[in-house]
Amino acid sequence: QWIKLRTLAGNFNLFCRRPKLLFMPHDLSPKEKQELESIRRRKQELLQDIQRLKDEIEEVTNEIDNLGITKERKSMQRNKQVSMGRKKFNMDPKKGIRFLIDSGLLKNTKTGGWVLHAFVELHEFTDLNLVQALRQFLWSFRLPGEAQKIDRMMEAFAQRYCHCNPGVFQHSDTCYVLSFAVIMLNTSLHNPNVKDKPSHQRFSAMNRGINDGGDLPEDLLRNLYEGIKNEPFKIPEDDGNDLTHTFFNPDREGWLLKRGGRVKTWKRRWFILTDNCLYYFEYTTDKEPRGIIPLENLSIREVDDSKKPNCFELFIPDHRDQVIKACKTEADGRVVEGNHTFYRISAPTAEEKEEWITSIKNAISRDPFYEMLAARKKKVSALTSL
Repeated sequence: QWIKLRTLAGNFNLFCRRPKLLFMPHDLSPKEKQELESIRRRKQELLQDIQRLKDEIEEVTNEIDNLGITKERKSMQRNKQVSMGRKKFNMDPKKGIRFLIDSGLLKNTKTGGWVLHAFVELHEFTDLNLVQALRQFLWSFRLPGEAQKIDRMMEAFAQRYCHCNPGVFQHSDTCYVLSFAVIMLNTSLHNPNVKDKPSHQRFSAMNRGINDGGDLPEDLLRNLYEGIKNEPFKIPEDDGNDLTHTFFNPDREGWLLKRGGRVKTWKRRWFILTDNCLYYFEYTTDKEPRGIIPLENLSIREVDDSKKPNCFELFIPDHRDQVIKACKTEADGRVVEGNHTFYRISAPTAEEKEEWITSIKNAISRDPFYEMLAARKKKVSALTSL
């Protein structure tokens, strides 16, 4: 375009530098008049071509100037969507993935199983023995409560370990079985309630024939045994305070909206119902709850709320002004008493509301608090002795 413009401009300048006529048009012959008219038309065409090229050049220049800004805007928008998607995923993986797909950041071609295996593949287990790999893996997330999910997680772990360490086991099923045997050994060796501590010989005998029908090398089993014996996994204290086993197999868990006490805002929390208590967390990955609501002497009922659908309330029957005995963790880490005379909660659907109400009704205890605590200790002891 620039070359064409310069050519046209040059032709125009040559035309303008031609000697001016020293005679009037009426002095021209018909042929000369025709030539003059042709020159005028050509001049007008050249002027129009020059203007058109100027407009095109200005348009291209503006596009070039805006190109960098447009890319920057797109990049900023994408980063914003990724950040929002990350937050949504941490709150609720399903909704987070749906948001990323709808935003065009993920293709809707993968399944939940793919996500699990992608997570497991982030771990590098090469040249680690099974105990070391289990320590790394189990510290990277909070085990879900459902046995089915635990089974899938451990199966994915076993497959990943065998991929990183080919030849150690004949099949990933061997790694899967041995992983649970190691976890059980950890409990048996280090739980004070277990009096009969297994020896290395008994541990080896328990795992005979699991390597695709054959036995595992004695040195491998001895190293695993000594690794657990010398450096145990974290063991819950038998005082009812450690919540590791409390959340291991809950009666029910899921996302609910909870209305605040002093400030009547609704906040999304991950609720876990177990041991006659309702616990709530900010994120599913949190190790400790933000609040604990003992269900002792409480009642539950459906309520209508103008702000939220599918609501129910926990309250003290016949004592509507009495504060419910509960506790919560403040932002600075302080544990304080709750200040709710009732807890209003909203479920995502009417069906889930009914399920939560039924589950909570079944879990509500009329026993004194110390009896409930004793029952929890008994359950922890039973779980750790398995």
